[in-house]
Amino acid sequence: MHNSLQPIFDKLDADFIDLLEDLKDQPDHVLNEKLTPKTWSIHQTMFHLILAEELSLKYVQKKLSFDPALKNTGIMTFMRSSILSLYFLYPFRVKAPEAISDEYLPTDLRFWEVVKRWKDVRKETKEYLASLPEDMLKKEIYKHPAVGRMSLKDMLKFFDLHFSRHRKQINRTMEKVQYVV
Repeated sequence: MHNSLQPIFDKLDADFIDLLEDLKDQPDHVLNEKLTPKTWSIHQTMFHLILAEELSLKYVQKKLSFDPALKNTGIMTFMRSSILSLYFLYPFRVKAPEAISDEYLPTDLRFWEVVKRWKDVRKETKEYLASLPEDMLKKEIYKHPAVGRMSLKDMLKFFDLHFSRHRKQINRTMEKVQYVV
């Protein structure tokens, strides 16, 4: 793994493990419970996070599959990443991109199946990024749906910010459903 990416992966993994520890003893019916018809269950929120990571990886893989001309990161990359980071500081709700929205979130999920898929996606992401030459870390490869082109490191930072935002959502849901203590 590239040195600059390892700390971000370590944090992503630690946060993931903390979430699993909090949820592992909950029955699936609790994790599938929606507070209202328009909200997501805990499982759906987790699945949304998985899809975001999975589709981001697929985008990067496809982008690099045809040896595109890539711009180096610069001030505009920094600005886009900063804007995204600022967005996550505020409680604004933004509609999820269509590919990871309600329509693609199953309603009856099993905890350990969700965990396995997430672990598989994370492992594939780590292996793929580790296989890339180091100079790819200075390229605008990832395209975030809202802010545009960013580096791979920025993509991982987005995963972290995205997870943190939805972890709060999961915590709020846990407070309201019949969570087993």
